Amino acid sequence: MAVGEKTEWYDLDAFRRAPLAKDPFPYAIVPHFIPPEAMKKIDRDFPRIARLGSFPLPSLEYGSDFGAMIAALRAPAFAAAVEEKFGIDLKGRPTMVTVRGTSGTRDGHIHTDSVTKLITVLIYLNSKWESGGGRLRLLRSATDLNAIIAEVPPDEGTLLIFKNAPNAWHGYEPFEGPRRVIQLNWVTKNSVVVMEQTRHRVSAAIKRIGAALSARPSRDAPAPGG
Repeated sequence: MAVGEKTEWYDLDAFRRAPLAKDPFPYAIVPHFIPPEAMKKIDRDFPRIARLGSFPLPSLEYGSDFGAMIAALRAPAFAAAVEEKFGIDLKGRPTMVTVRGTSGTRDGHIHTDSVTKLITVLIYLNSKWESGGGRLRLLRSATDLNAIIAEVPPDEGTLLIFKNAPNAWHGYEPFEGPRRVIQLNWVTKNSVVVMEQTRHRVSAAIKRIGAALSARPSRDAPAPGG
């Protein structure tokens, strides 16, 4: 794909132009990576996610435009641009996609990503972000949310990409409500993808069982109408 050309779903030229910061770990921020017209289509086809947490893509239902955008992100053109920007070889490395639809007060704690993740891409699919909470902070500290390197509002098709490292700390001030984000990772091997999807299926099954048990009336409770 030639420089200056845009796909329907994202602005690859803007990604190539975005400066790569290297202190204290490599990262780049690309506002409006997803063009406004694509945002409208993706918003219409975004998975309906009412529960907290991030969900593996195969566990979700979504429309064709959302699926087309994910396929474009996984295509060779974007991988090649990431390789060039970060000086990393991603050939043969599988990708894993998770999606979050809402955030709770317990989300946003400071963390680094698993060592099995090589590159993390976060794409925010919210309208203009007015809240002070929910803004991802890249940090110099594992304990101080105010040791800010950069702060990224999760809005209007913004992309954040960083190379995973032991000091790639990030987190955000608590926010409760809709907060749409796609996370794409290049990971070390296929078993990482399988393990993550299996973990989610088991967790979801346990939650369904717990919800069903909690919904059952107690033996000591009065009968309906009593």
